[in-house]
Amino acid sequence: MDSESYLLAEMMAQLLENNGFEIERKFGLGGTLICYNALVAGEIDLYPEYTGTITAVILTPEERHQINGTLDSIKPLLNRKGLNMFSPFGFNNSYVLTMKKSLSDKLTIKKISDLKSHSDLVVSVSHEFLNRDDGWPGLKAGYGLDLSATGIQHGLAYKAIDEGSIDITDAYSTDGDIERYNLIFLQDDRDFFPKYNGAAFSRNDFPDKAVAAISRLENVLDDEGMRTLNAKVVIDQQTFARVSHDFLQDRGFLNLNQSTGQDSIASRLFRNTVTHIKLTLIALAIGCFTGLLLAVIIFRSQIISRYVIYFSGLLQTIPSIALLALMIPILGIGEIPAITALFLYSLLPILRSAVTALSTIDPVLTNVSKAIGMNKYQQLRYVLFPLALPNILAGIKTAAVICIGTATLAAFIGAGGLGEPIVTGLALNDTSLILQGAIPAAILAIIVELMFEGLEKRIIPSHMRKAH
Repeated sequence: MDSESYLLAEMMAQLLENNGFEIERKFGLGGTLICYNALVAGEIDLYPEYTGTITAVILTPEERHQINGTLDSIKPLLNRKGLNMFSPFGFNNSYVLTMKKSLSDKLTIKKISDLKSHSDLVVSVSHEFLNRDDGWPGLKAGYGLDLSATGIQHGLAYKAIDEGSIDITDAYSTDGDIERYNLIFLQDDRDFFPKYNGAAFSRNDFPDKAVAAISRLENVLDDEGMRTLNAKVVIDQQTFARVSHDFLQDRGFLNLNQSTGQDSIASRLFRNTVTHIKLTLIALAIGCFTGLLLAVIIFRSQIISRYVIYFSGLLQTIPSIALLALMIPILGIGEIPAITALFLYSLLPILRSAVTALSTIDPVLTNVSKAIGMNKYQQLRYVLFPLALPNILAGIKTAAVICIGTATLAAFIGAGGLGEPIVTGLALNDTSLILQGAIPAAILAIIVELMFEGLEKRIIPSHMRKAH
């Protein structure tokens, strides 16, 4: 979600709050399909979308042949899906290719077709643009460009182009960063990009009173007005809540005593930290229970142990953001899919350390315990588990640190936590926001390390710690 989407979502949230609705904000969802699937599944009720995105990403190829690019032709197809797109906010935030003005002047590049003569330029575009039909693949084919492109996070692309690491990236025509970095648009001289008129997007069961409230935002912003609001965020460093509040109040859409509803940095940090700890603890607790139970059941069989550990290892080869995305069709968005993904990531270190520790204990000790009449439960409780405890704790500690780090990505599916300021900071290229999530997460990891060291000293005899 780019800064403009945050702004529009905040405007809608404040307008609904002003009309008596209780609003839960889920900002930072990672991409169009995540937002769309969440809307269809009822995980969210409203988000800002663009007509060009609906045409290129949401409608099927057969449905695209039935429209002429206007909202009036799109709406009936959406209604059949139980969805409704409001009348546009008034601006067209089209995709554009952009580069530094100084480089454009030097190479005499003014339009996209001019790029055919400059195959040595370095192109890096946002990941969504890199793979969309209305993005780089279609653009490259439509213009016959002999250029390769790599993916980059949208907010970081501006910094990269300013530093000269890349020459060209994609942008939105209403981005506030365009002026900030002295960039120019390359003319779309073959009219490849469709119209991207921003509008509110909801299901058909959206309450009538809420529909009336959101409808007040129709045709209130032109391209320049949206660019100005975006610049207040990315250049003037004002918050989304403040910029949205001032705009709505200037338009007379809010009560005069309506506050921005913005929390202080301290309260946001506390809330995000508590959420992060909750996600980590729940996932780790389930991982410990499942991993240790499985280890006790399978450690005596080398074949079963090998296959179970191999399978759990495969889960860790799945990139974390991909695993989170795979959870959405099954579990939706929010904390449950995040906890599920974190549990799967914690399983391998816990299971492997427990199985290894239990299965490598000296057989002499096992035979002695049998000789003195211990049953399998007594052997496990009084001999095997105490001897395996140092390695088991090491596995749990590793899993805890993995969970703390991976949980920052949970913000991409609306689970909150310390990833929330990181995602927002990436959208705004704001280092201070990124650090508001990264530093507490690092501190949490250090605290966990120290806690486990203290626990080991308390419950494990010193001679076993030295051996470990």
